Amino acid sequence: MRDPAENGVAEGFNEERMQFHSDILVIGGGIAGLSFAIEASALGSVTVLAKRRLIDSNTHYAQGGIAAVWDRVHDSFEAHIQDTLKAGAGLCDRRAVEYTVRAAPERIRTLIDYGVHFSREPGSASASYALGREGGHSERRILHAQDLTGKEVLRALVHKARSTRGISLLEDHVAIDLVTTERLGLPSPKRALGAYVLDTNKQQIHTFHAPIVVLATGGLGKVYLYTSNPDIATGDGVAMAWRAGARIANMEFIQFHPTCLFHPHARNFLISEAVRGEGGILRLKDGRTFMERYHPLKELAPRDIVARAIDAELKERGDDCVFLDVTHHDADFLRHRFPTIHEKCRSLGIDMAREWIPVVPACHYACGGVKTDLEARTSIGNLYAIGEVACTGLHGANRLASNSLLEALVFSHAAVEHIRAHPPSKPSNATIPPWNDLNAPDSDEMVVVSHNWDEIRRLMWNYVGIVRTTKRLERALKRIEMLKQEIKEYYWNFRVTSDVIELRNIVTVAELIVRSALQRHESRGLHYTLDYPTPDDDQQRTPTLLEREHVPLLRALEASPPGSER
Repeated sequence: MRDPAENGVAEGFNEERMQFHSDILVIGGGIAGLSFAIEASALGSVTVLAKRRLIDSNTHYAQGGIAAVWDRVHDSFEAHIQDTLKAGAGLCDRRAVEYTVRAAPERIRTLIDYGVHFSREPGSASASYALGREGGHSERRILHAQDLTGKEVLRALVHKARSTRGISLLEDHVAIDLVTTERLGLPSPKRALGAYVLDTNKQQIHTFHAPIVVLATGGLGKVYLYTSNPDIATGDGVAMAWRAGARIANMEFIQFHPTCLFHPHARNFLISEAVRGEGGILRLKDGRTFMERYHPLKELAPRDIVARAIDAELKERGDDCVFLDVTHHDADFLRHRFPTIHEKCRSLGIDMAREWIPVVPACHYACGGVKTDLEARTSIGNLYAIGEVACTGLHGANRLASNSLLEALVFSHAAVEHIRAHPPSKPSNATIPPWNDLNAPDSDEMVVVSHNWDEIRRLMWNYVGIVRTTKRLERALKRIEMLKQEIKEYYWNFRVTSDVIELRNIVTVAELIVRSALQRHESRGLHYTLDYPTPDDDQQRTPTLLEREHVPLLRALEASPPGSER
């Protein structure tokens, strides 16, 4: 690899041909992408693409914290491992779990070195961090920055990345598709060469060349009508990887967070699991509790159980929401422990110290994604995936609370270490043709985009939600196939925009979720179907794998029109 370039414009930019060259291309600017870039900058020039602003990521909105065995007196690696395995409902890869848990303290220390300020116990010695407890954890092991953990982590990472030689940070750049040797008709083995990317400020499509490509694009919550995720979470990395031919795993396991704020003026606002960790009680509108009927841990049960319990109560009673009661705490405690949640509730006229908080479940996290190994490698050469976009085997059928930020940190480091030990033998001299849309007109039918977007999200919420049936899944698949064909025709007939890119991605991800759900004939973790309500021991340790070459219809729908250079 070449010597690192100065931070700023990506190395080797040819303005006339809109070509960028760097040693490593990172698509995504959250905790996974930035932590990887900071470490990888020692290996060569790194270009990081952020879809919008760097703060517009799922990381920014993460409230709870990062799980790690920090107190070795009261906690242990084995306890964290067992909690993760139990939450994962028999589908975790134990190797991934052990690797992640044992690597956690060192990765936390790295964040602290970068300047992350985790909350400390009031009046304690300087080394005593305030450790929280969340659902599914047997001990207090959640390091947090009040209820602003993601925001604090991202602040430190952005500052570190901006001041690190060799990193180019480009905001408002939306990746369209990966470029691989297969796409260019080059002989095997298949490997990544770069990506086509839309600069949304200039409305120009650039070609990014890199011998190593890292997907760190985050989640896919906007595939569903109700979600805690920001608008950017449209499953871009999973969709791009799938179109490139990467193996995808466990897409049926979509985590619905039990407690999103239910209010007409609070869009996508999460009430952290840490609120229940501090003794929050779920109640029906008449004040009765109900979680004791669903699990011995009551409100601290794993998220899938709490979400299904709330869903069942709402459907049985026809209520719009349930309520979270933390009125046993005084206002000073709530204001200090949950400043963001407290302020949000206060702004909506809800006094947490005196009133119950109305909550409903919402799509929160994807446990599946691009299948990777313990070094973050995908099934495509020189293509890595880290963070929520990846399926490492850590989460299995259900993610344990606060293991997600940890996973991003651990596997970002693993990817860097693998690249350090196995650098590309030589830069690719393959010629990537420029994007060709000179004859494509601007769309005069954007209503098609908004209508299809809304239909997909409602379809997924109603038919592929917390509780599923085979008939609903089959109906959803038929409609998604039709929508996918409509979107494909629209994509090829008009000039590409960020809205069209995202629409194309969410319909692809929706199809992958439905096809994965149809393959699993059991209920396990986050996948609950009325047709197969119990677990099947034969499927206990079998991930759901999808490969493009094995699904003829998908191959046909993904194919480019004859003669196209896109």
